[in-house]
Amino acid sequence: MAWIDSLFKRMVEVGASDLHMTSTLPPMFRLHGEMVPVEGCPVISAKQMRQILMEICPPDNKQEFERDCDTDFAYAIEGLARFRCNFFMDSRGMGAVFRVIPEEILTLEQLNIPKAVKDLCYLSKGLVLVTGPTGSGKSTTLAAMVDHINKNRADHIITIEDPIEFVHPDHKCLINQREVGGHTQSFKRALRAALREDPDIVLVGEMRDLETIEIAIETAETGHLVFGTLHTTTAASTVDRIIDQFPSDRQEQIRTMLSSSLKGVVAQTLCKKKPKGRVAALEIMIVNSAISSQIREGKTHQIPSTMQMGAKLGMCTLNDSLEKLVKSDQVDAKEAYIKAVDKEGFASKMAALGLNINLDTDAPAQAPMAQAPTAPAAPHQDLSLGKPQVQPEPAAPLPSEAPTQQTPAPEPGSVGPPPGIADPFERFKNRKKG
Repeated sequence: MAWIDSLFKRMVEVGASDLHMTSTLPPMFRLHGEMVPVEGCPVISAKQMRQILMEICPPDNKQEFERDCDTDFAYAIEGLARFRCNFFMDSRGMGAVFRVIPEEILTLEQLNIPKAVKDLCYLSKGLVLVTGPTGSGKSTTLAAMVDHINKNRADHIITIEDPIEFVHPDHKCLINQREVGGHTQSFKRALRAALREDPDIVLVGEMRDLETIEIAIETAETGHLVFGTLHTTTAASTVDRIIDQFPSDRQEQIRTMLSSSLKGVVAQTLCKKKPKGRVAALEIMIVNSAISSQIREGKTHQIPSTMQMGAKLGMCTLNDSLEKLVKSDQVDAKEAYIKAVDKEGFASKMAALGLNINLDTDAPAQAPMAQAPTAPAAPHQDLSLGKPQVQPEPAAPLPSEAPTQQTPAPEPGSVGPPPGIADPFERFKNRKKG
């Protein structure tokens, strides 16, 4: 077992979404949206960090990291979860961020996804985009949509991802999952090849560049259903982002293509939930004749007004979604205001509810987040997750050197943990014995 595996197990146990590893600092979890030090874990020097991280890095990614100073890959622990891994270099040395990808794919019902979004899963062709900032849950929503299709349709699905995150078993559909770097050179190459692979549905993990966006639109126009992601915060800005990718002399043509191929946009924003956890605010745009005309004529600034009038079709603006979360007491008004794009409009909605948003006043203190990933509890004790906690297995030894000391590197071909035995959870064992 790799040294870092014990941290991954701890991460899943306490419900953290990310693990951050930075040289000369102790590891940190992102728990309910907050950065929390993993109490009990020692500071890790730059040399120790390289030993720990390279222990789980595939050979091809090691070469890529040495060449480019960053790399992405997926790491799986059977029976626990998969993890999306990013290695990078910064001013402190080598670092990494790990995002947990649960083995179980949540359903649309478990995610409280509205019916208007579920209906997009039954389209025969067109472009459907799930957008939002990094870490807003786009992959989780897309995985739930693909899983819904997999259980209710009999089609051929091709996914193009970097890296593969959720692994989909074959239910009613045949699913081929391709990873950029391992199975194909790029998104655009895999997307172009997909047209010759008889797909009904294509999922593009990221529409990063002009050519990928162009091929995705063409694929949607040729009778396929295409799902994709963009890093935009609202439906209207998603349309503008796509069009602005193209040279000015081609934008009119792209507007025409997009007006007929785009079927829906789901823009996600994650908010801190009361008293703990996170919940998604969804802006939903279903492309009807009015919105199609506005895209074609370059009047995207009118889209929010049309969405407000399209509630019967399931459309919802971000402000309306945030207001619902505040009314249902799931999200604090201050948190919702921070996440709002149209802050003036949202403030007006809160004023109508009699709520005054004061950003200078700190929100009520939450329970200390650092306690969740600290001392292992007895099986009957609840550490705020609503489930009995399992005592984590002791981490493999970490070299207990000071940052200024040098730890001898393992001999070439040697196997096992770095030298210098030290258990990062030792203090809690001693405390429990005392």
